[in-house]
Parts: sequence; C-alpha cells; structure tokens
Amino acid sequence: MISTIDFEIPELRNLKKPIKKLFYKGNIKLLKKPKISIVGTRRALNYTQFATHQLASKLSFAGNCIVSGGAIGVDAISHKAAGTNNTILVSPCGLNHRYPAINKKLIEEIEQQGLILSSFDEDFKSTRYSFVLRNEIVVALGDILIVTQADLNSGSLRSVEYALKMGKEIFVLPHRINESQGTTLLAKNGLAKVIYDIDEFVEQYAKTPLKEEKEDSFLEYCKKNPAYEEAIIKYDSLVYEYELTGKIKIKNGFITLP
Repeated sequence: MISTIDFEIPELRNLKKPIKKLFYKGNIKLLKKPKISIVGTRRALNYTQFATHQLASKLSFAGNCIVSGGAIGVDAISHKAAGTNNTILVSPCGLNHRYPAINKKLIEEIEQQGLILSSFDEDFKSTRYSFVLRNEIVVALGDILIVTQADLNSGSLRSVEYALKMGKEIFVLPHRINESQGTTLLAKNGLAKVIYDIDEFVEQYAKTPLKEEKEDSFLEYCKKNPAYEEAIIKYDSLVYEYELTGKIKIKNGFITLP
C-alpha cells in the first residue's frame, strides 16, 4: 500500500528545493532511527563488495539504519547487508514501479520489511532529473555519507557535492592505484576521510553495545534453524566465528545448535 508522509522530516530541510509530497511503502518508524547513507558504483570490485557488505552489516548491527538508492552494485549490497528490515531505499520513480527490474525481489522485501521512499507520483517513470533528486534525498537522510567506490566521472560524486553543501562528513575506502580514482581524489584533496579499520570506524557510530547484542541475537536467531545463506547476509563473519568455535553447526544448508 502506498501512503503519503504527513509529518516533517528534519533531515530534508537540507534539500535545495522543498519536496511537495513524499510517498512511502513499509515501516515509517525507520525514519526516526540514526541513519547512514552508503553509495557507490554499479560495477563494484570484489574488494569493494566485501568492504561495503562489512560496513553496512556492522553499522546496521550498531543501531544505524542504512540508506541507499536501490541500484545494482554498491546500493544493492548495502541494502542486503543491512538487512531488509533496517534499510531505507529512495526510489527514482513512482512506487508502482520496481526499478531496476533486476532488483525486483530485493525491492519487494524492503517494501514488506524496511522502507521505500519516493518523491514522485505512483506511476511516474524515472528520468535523468529524478535520479538527481533521488541522490540528493539519499544524502540528506544520512547523518554521514560513505562512498565505497567511484571513478572520476561517477554519478556518486554528485552525491558528494550535495554532502559538502549540506555540511555532512564524507568517508571513503582506501583503494589501489588507478582504482576508484574519484574517491582517491576526494581523500587527496581533504574532502573525505579514509576508513582504514572498519571495526574502529563502526565503534564511532555505535548506537547499541556491539558484541553482546550481536552474540545474544545471533544465538536466538540460530534456535530457528535458519538457512546458512540467510544467516551470512544478516550476521556476516559471526557465522564463521561461531562455527569454528563449535557454538553452531551447519548441515544441509541450515544452521543448528549443538
């Protein structure tokens, strides 16, 4: 069901032009949580995919809601790693469309468990301008902006421009020479800070006690005998840690307790 937000969202005061209407599907309470925006290329390197997943997953467990734009690549990885019940997707089209089609299943899961926002009427089809406004809203909603990979001509650098105008801190990942030259240039020019240690970075933005909460919730989760792939998405490296220490067992693609 598509509804209209009938209250002010303070973060959106930073937009260049006020939004007349904001439509949504899902859990509107996520707007009240601390939020971190993660964006980047559609063609993410293996390293970027891994690091993005680590960041989104751990920041989500630390009590932050992850905001992104629903595109393939970094956006989709961020939404999945955060858990579809703790992510906000800002759409470039009306909510009767699920764009891009390749992410249809992910978008449907976020509709049911997380939150999808759009500033366009329900049947509106995306245009060049609608992507621009989508990106601006993604940046505005987050307390900070993380760009995990972007080339010199990447659209993600437009998001950086918005963040700079809004006075938001920008963070990037370290990359090898000639990779992600856009984010490397941001760091070189002092416009972004580099994340060298993911756990240390996450600790700065932790809204809940990390280790105890993760351990307790994970063991409770395992009592339901979840699918291994689902557990990896939700709990990442904690699955491997518990398997190695004998706290859980994996059999026929499912997790059980000893």
